[in-house]
Amino acid sequence: MKILVAEPMAAAGLELLRSQPGWQVVASNPKEYLQHLADADALVVRSAVKVTSEVLAKAPRLRAIGRAGVGVDNVDIAAATAAGVLVMNTPGGNAVAVAEHTLALMLAMARSIPQASSSTKNGLWEKKKFLGSELRGKTLGIIGLGSIGREVARRARAFEMKVVACDPYVSLRAVEDVSVQLVEMGELYAASDYIALHVALTPETRRMIGREAFAGMKDGVRLVNCARGELIDVAALREAIESGKVAGAALDVFDQEPPPSSYPLFGLDRVIATPHIAGATEEAQEIVGVRIAEQLAEYLRSGNAVNAVNMPALSPEQYRQIEPYIALAGRLGAFAAQIAEGNPTAVRFAYLGRLADGDTHLIRNAGLAGLLNRWISFKANLVNAMQIAASRGLDVAERHEGRSVHVDSIRLELATDLGVTSVEGAVVLGKPRLLQVDGIQLEATLSGCLTYMRNKDVPGVIGHVGSVLGRSGVNIANFSLGRQDAPASPGIPLDAVAVVETDQVPSPAVLAMLSENPAVKVVKVVNFSS
Repeated sequence: MKILVAEPMAAAGLELLRSQPGWQVVASNPKEYLQHLADADALVVRSAVKVTSEVLAKAPRLRAIGRAGVGVDNVDIAAATAAGVLVMNTPGGNAVAVAEHTLALMLAMARSIPQASSSTKNGLWEKKKFLGSELRGKTLGIIGLGSIGREVARRARAFEMKVVACDPYVSLRAVEDVSVQLVEMGELYAASDYIALHVALTPETRRMIGREAFAGMKDGVRLVNCARGELIDVAALREAIESGKVAGAALDVFDQEPPPSSYPLFGLDRVIATPHIAGATEEAQEIVGVRIAEQLAEYLRSGNAVNAVNMPALSPEQYRQIEPYIALAGRLGAFAAQIAEGNPTAVRFAYLGRLADGDTHLIRNAGLAGLLNRWISFKANLVNAMQIAASRGLDVAERHEGRSVHVDSIRLELATDLGVTSVEGAVVLGKPRLLQVDGIQLEATLSGCLTYMRNKDVPGVIGHVGSVLGRSGVNIANFSLGRQDAPASPGIPLDAVAVVETDQVPSPAVLAMLSENPAVKVVKVVNFSS
C-alpha cells in the first residue's frame, strides 16, 4: 500500500501512517508529487495541491484522497467520484483555533489593542484615549452553533459573558453542554453587545448582515467575522461604522481574498483585519494531520469511511435503480427544511410500496443531507449525513409501511420544538414530485423556484396571489393547490396549501404583499440550490 503525502504534514500524522504494517509512505511536495502518483493508493493534500481530473487520470490505483483540513475546493469532487475515489476531510479540527481567534479579536476591539500598540510605538503615551471596556457582563450573540460556535460559547462563559445564539438547524439537546440561550435572529440582534458569525455561506446567508440587520442591532455593537466574507454587505457595514451604530468590526475573512489595498473598510480606525489566519495554529495543523492519517488508515484497512465528502461507490445497476429515489429524498428534505418552523429535534422516514422491501439507508441519508445542507458549513451527503445528524442531536427513525399502496413513495417528517412538518413525494415520469404537505394532498414539482403558502380556505386568496405576482412582474409557471378533507373542529375554515412555481424569485417585498391577505398564514420561498 503506497500513501503519497503531497504537502507538509504534522510529524505525528506521518508517523501514524508509517506505523501501518506493509505501508510505504512517500513524503513529497507540491512541485514533485506528480512523479509518485502512478502507483499511489492514497493521496494526502492540504490546500496548495489542486487535485483535478488530469491529476486523477495519472493515478489509476488511487482509492482515497485525504484533505488535512475542512475545505475541499482544491479537489474536483465530481471527477474523484467518477473515478471511484473516496474524498475525506477533517471538519472541526481547527474549531478551537478559530474560537480562540474570535475571542482575541473581541478583546482587541474592547481594549483598542492594535491602535494602542501603534500609538505607543510612534512615541505617544495616550492612556486616556484608549479607555477600554470589559467583556464581563456583556452579551455575545453567536450566529451558527456548529463545532466552532460551541467552542466560542464555552470560552465566552469564562469571561462571564451572557451568550445567546441563533441556529435553526441545531436542537436544544445538542447545545445543553455549552449553556447558551437559543433565540430568534431579531432577538439576537437587539440583545447583543458583540456578534460573532460562524455560519456557512448559503443562498440564505449571503449578505445576511446588511442594512436591515444593522437597523435591528443595539447601538454600539461590535462584529466579528471568522467565517466567510460574503456574509457581510461591506457598504452597509461601512455606513454603520461611520454612523456610530457599529462601534467596531474585526474581520479575518473577506469577500475578495486577498483584499485590495483600496478595500472600503481599511481606512476606518475601528476596523481590525487579519489575513484569514483564524484556523492557522501549530496545534490545529497537528490535529488535522493526525486525524486524516487515522481516517485513511480506518478506511484503507476496514472500508469504514469517516468524514467522506462524496458518494460511496456503487455498481452502475445499483445506482440506476436507486438514483431517482435518492434525488426525491434530497428534494423532500430541502423542502421540509425551508418550510418548517422551530429548532429540529427528530427526522422520521416512511417508505411505501416496493421501496419498503429494500435497503433504504442511502435514501434516508439523502433526505438528511437535503435537510442539513440548508445551514451547515460543510457538505452533507450519502456517506456523512447520518453522522452529522447525530452530532447535531437529531433523532432519526425509519419505518417500512409495506406494499399496500399503488405508488412507491417516501414520507419525511421533520419534528421541531414548534410542531411536525410532513412532506411526501414520489417519482413520476422519472422526476421527483411532491404529493402532500401535512396530510394535504396536491401535486407539484420539486425543482425551480417555488413559493409555499398556507392559508385559510376562503374566497379571494387565489385571486390575491395572482394579482400580487402579476403586478410585480413575476410569471407563474405552475400553481398547485390542496386543502384539508375536514376542519380541525366544527365551524373552523379548512386549511389550504399552495405551491407556486415562478420564473423569477419573488423579492421580500412581493412576499410581504402576499402576506397582507388576512387569510394567509405562511409564505416562504423554497430554493433547491446548494
